[in-house]
Amino acid sequence: MNTNHTSRRTFLRGTVAGAAGLATLPTWAAPIGANGDVRVAVIGFKSRGSGHISSLLKIPGVRLVALCDVDSDVLDKKVAELAKKDIKVKAYKDYRECCADPDIDAITIATPNHTHTLIALTGIANGKHVYVEKPVSHNIMEGRKLIEASLVAAKKGLVVQHGMQRRSDLGWAAAMEYVKSGKLGKVTLSRGINYKARKSIGKIAAPLSPDADGQFKPGTLTDASGKALAGTVDYKLWSGPRGILPVHRTQFHYDWHWQWAYGNGDIGNQGPHQLDVARWALGNPDLLPKRVMSFGGRWGYQDDGETANNQMAYYEFTEGAPLLFDNRGLPMKNMNWTKGYEPVYRINGKVAAPRIGNVVHCEGGFIAESKAYDNDGKAIEKFDNFQDGPDHMKNFIDSVRAGKITKDVLNVAHGHHAAALAHMANVSYRLGKKISNEEIKERLSVNKAAQETFDHFVQNLVDNQIDVKADLAACGPMLEFDPVSEKFIGEFADEANKIATEEYAAGFELPVIS
Repeated sequence: MNTNHTSRRTFLRGTVAGAAGLATLPTWAAPIGANGDVRVAVIGFKSRGSGHISSLLKIPGVRLVALCDVDSDVLDKKVAELAKKDIKVKAYKDYRECCADPDIDAITIATPNHTHTLIALTGIANGKHVYVEKPVSHNIMEGRKLIEASLVAAKKGLVVQHGMQRRSDLGWAAAMEYVKSGKLGKVTLSRGINYKARKSIGKIAAPLSPDADGQFKPGTLTDASGKALAGTVDYKLWSGPRGILPVHRTQFHYDWHWQWAYGNGDIGNQGPHQLDVARWALGNPDLLPKRVMSFGGRWGYQDDGETANNQMAYYEFTEGAPLLFDNRGLPMKNMNWTKGYEPVYRINGKVAAPRIGNVVHCEGGFIAESKAYDNDGKAIEKFDNFQDGPDHMKNFIDSVRAGKITKDVLNVAHGHHAAALAHMANVSYRLGKKISNEEIKERLSVNKAAQETFDHFVQNLVDNQIDVKADLAACGPMLEFDPVSEKFIGEFADEANKIATEEYAAGFELPVIS
């Protein structure tokens, strides 16, 4: 493996910038411009990051110069694969060393959620342009710190962009303009939907504990098929800010999504895409909601997952229409996981909603993904070019060249708001208590559409043979939130604000950018 060894001075500069304390940004040179090569490193590419690599290699004037991953097996294989294409890259296991490399202009981040903000801030502290995948944060506090850092970075000509591709999608841009035009009247409800059935992640016989050095011996951890991993994961680096904890899952990679220390459940995995579009349809309010309530559960199996597999969240903003997010992780019925198994929600009982997507309800009709309908369900407008934002990475590179965000939709602030919506819902859910469906429906009496969706939500459980009288949902309180301070207020403030932040292990504290 071609591991780069930076000088002690350079490395210390990077690690100090990535630790607790004040990090003053280096003086930044002029924008790279149209003719200069942009030198990029991809950090984390076991999953989504592989798409980053593919996208970057297609953009003229971009040089992929480094890769970083805590799994040396994954790292070595990708370095060798690129070498066969005559692409030579430096290889790093430690993101701090990668961020400190002076020969890198920009980094993209596709690591597990709990390290997104930490690596982004470390990159900024080392004078790097940053592209960070959704969710851009693991908790509300992190997102606020990332926004503050991005404002400082912007003054130095550094770009910080989110990874929510729909913001670069021409089809969605056209749909949002149609909403803004008022042709369907005012927005009455903005709905995000994620019907993505997820099977059990299994239940481990006993937690797996690392050795005294915080590492696992070869064969201890397994992949999705149950095959033993080669012992090439640096678990201390993988754990980062969470510290060394026992592993409570059979599949090491990916299934961290469903455990609170590292992931945020599907509302924080797929959800930010739909929450972002839902907020977009509301006119991109500058502030987060003033109230949130969420309920759900983990039904259909007993496994090591901690997050909800079925979850609803209801939000009220200071002004404008409410937002509703509806996540279903079970199949259509009878726990049948064969083809076409996801449930279907029908708008006004007529038009099938997207299984993963958005519906914007208005006075005179609604928009469901690529089409606008009247209230009778008749299609009245079609929006072309729904391609999930294929130019999103190119837009990042264009901004890097310009030394500033070239389009407001790319601003990482949108990423913070989308992620924070997921975090707010999870805070309510985690404070929840099991109550009857009748009580939940009563709490949703403020919005008829929310009540109707709840009925469908419960029916999906019944269709999957869940005893909804005995296996109750955990319903969180309607939390009050101060959109200015981004802190919970009111009766449950102390408990809620504890969940809205986290502790950070020594050596992996969030840098303070000035």
